[in-house]
Amino acid sequence: MLIGSNDPRFQNKIPLNPFGENKMSTNRRDFLKLAGAAAAAITSTAAAHAGVPASSVAKFDDEYDVVIIGSGFAGMACALKAGQAGKKVLILEKMPTVGGNSAICGGNVACPVNPVQAAQGIKDSKELFIADCLKDGLGINYPNLLGTIADRCNDTIKMVVDCGCEFVPNKMLFEAGHSVPRSYEIKAGTGSGYIIPMHNELKKLPNVKIMTRAKFDDFILDENGRVVGVTYRKGYRFDSKLQSDDIENKSGRPATVKAKNGVMLAAGGFSRDIFFRQAQDPRVVPTTDSTNQPGATAGVLIKALGIGAQPVQLCWLQFLPYCNPREKGFGVSVNFTNHACMDLGLVVDRKTGKRFMDEHAGRKIKSDALFKVIGTDENYPIAICDDAIVKAINPSFVKLPLEMGTVKKFDTLEQLADAFGIPKQALLDEVAKFNGYVKANDDKDFHRILTFNKGLDVSKAPFYGIEVSPKIHHTMGGVMINENAEVISANTHKPIPGLYAGGEVAGGVHGASRLGTVAVIDALTFGMIAGENFAKMQ
Repeated sequence: MLIGSNDPRFQNKIPLNPFGENKMSTNRRDFLKLAGAAAAAITSTAAAHAGVPASSVAKFDDEYDVVIIGSGFAGMACALKAGQAGKKVLILEKMPTVGGNSAICGGNVACPVNPVQAAQGIKDSKELFIADCLKDGLGINYPNLLGTIADRCNDTIKMVVDCGCEFVPNKMLFEAGHSVPRSYEIKAGTGSGYIIPMHNELKKLPNVKIMTRAKFDDFILDENGRVVGVTYRKGYRFDSKLQSDDIENKSGRPATVKAKNGVMLAAGGFSRDIFFRQAQDPRVVPTTDSTNQPGATAGVLIKALGIGAQPVQLCWLQFLPYCNPREKGFGVSVNFTNHACMDLGLVVDRKTGKRFMDEHAGRKIKSDALFKVIGTDENYPIAICDDAIVKAINPSFVKLPLEMGTVKKFDTLEQLADAFGIPKQALLDEVAKFNGYVKANDDKDFHRILTFNKGLDVSKAPFYGIEVSPKIHHTMGGVMINENAEVISANTHKPIPGLYAGGEVAGGVHGASRLGTVAVIDALTFGMIAGENFAKMQ
């Protein structure tokens, strides 16, 4: 689906770059040009390119049972399950280090109906989890995939714990957009808390090989359309200045590898692919900042579309509403703004001193609200919390932002108001009103769920404030998969033989916008499922 003038998102004429460098100036000619490019990416690639015929490969350079493209959550989970079953596995990673976005993400993970919830009397259900995801996803999520995650998430958690992943004991996070606390908090504070132990576990398996600076180039298909291998380049060197690693960068030595059982796509999203993301949404111009690592490009996705994979919801791009406009990329402030200020504190318009949204709503709802306040004059809202809240969250979330100066600390709310140019009395009145809502467990303005604040309000000095602006974070769309992580063909409506996918390269799970902590369980679970399927093959 392409964006058209009837898309409700197109009605908000707001800048998407937190640095204010990309005021929306796309005219009709530009839009039609970009829309045509998107159409070409989705529908014409099959005509222009359909993989490499196996008959043209005189001899494969190597042979494995399973070839995995990408070394993040989905790729490592797949490799674990297939490798532990004795399969010969090769992971190809184009970047110089493993992990991709998975290694730098927040790392907390949703798991509905888990043992910690049961022990704490938190009532959850598969149906409630799906309903929460559908609400923020605007109802266009695929419930069958959400149901698969709910059914298998406890198996997924066991898999990573068995590898040595550590969660904060007996703690459930109440993430934005969720109706109840259902997310485990990773001790490491980032996705490295999975990647490092999973990587260590894979290194113990002599039948699993991980190659970095090894860039996937194309699929190799037999006469029946089955994926039987890939072409790739050894010694590849990614160059972010080129913006597209598939068109201009010719580094590396070509090689071929046979995949007896099949190929797993775990290549992540395309938030850093300047051309492809703007083709999907022309408002996201080249200067729009992203939280993703530089290698988050669309090359693997484009090649999958080229061999007939069904595209799903490619134009839905998600912004993360917890970012700071004074630091580039993901930065160090996201966890603080999320868990201290939006989970437990409040956010105000610096011009009025008033709240303007439910701080615990889903990411799309909050990003849209933030952009309206930011407008064209960079009126960045201020997220606020107090000392009691800071002491209640993970202390590591506060340390770096304070050192970097993105979070400011004040003895009084009056000092905070002066520092950020907020009307003083208006802020004091708004904080007092918010504190009253917390005490009464009733947000009369925005109907925020306050039950899990457990009495924490914004009343105990010192006080903390930080500017907030969304950045592009997650690309919702990708290839269509089924409950078995098999990639679906746009031509036959059946699985493409020998091709699996999981994580951000696959679409449908999250719909228009995903809830926090669901991406981690999505990638790990469908990676695990793909690995289980490979393990069963002869």
